[in-house]
Amino acid sequence: MLLTLAWGSLFFPGLFALCTWGLRRARPEWTDTDRVTISTRLVSSVQAVLATGSGIVIIRSCKDVITDRGLEKTLGTFSSAASSWRN
Repeated sequence: MLLTLAWGSLFFPGLFALCTWGLRRARPEWTDTDRVTISTRLVSSVQAVLATGSGIVIIRSCKDVITDRGLEKTLGTFSSAASSWRN
């Protein structure tokens, strides 16, 4: 989980910097505001596509999205302890 967080912390700012740099070279007449706006929208679009893809993977891997929990099978004692703690 931490490795995924680390890669995301490097990937998205890196994509933003790369897009801004590429736009500065490709369109020197554009203002910084224009380049930042386009770069932000591109990074947001990539993030939305990746989030949608991960949601589809999760939905396809579950029989019943509401009640099917993968951690419950491996951490049965933890989930039963957590449910008794809430009550």
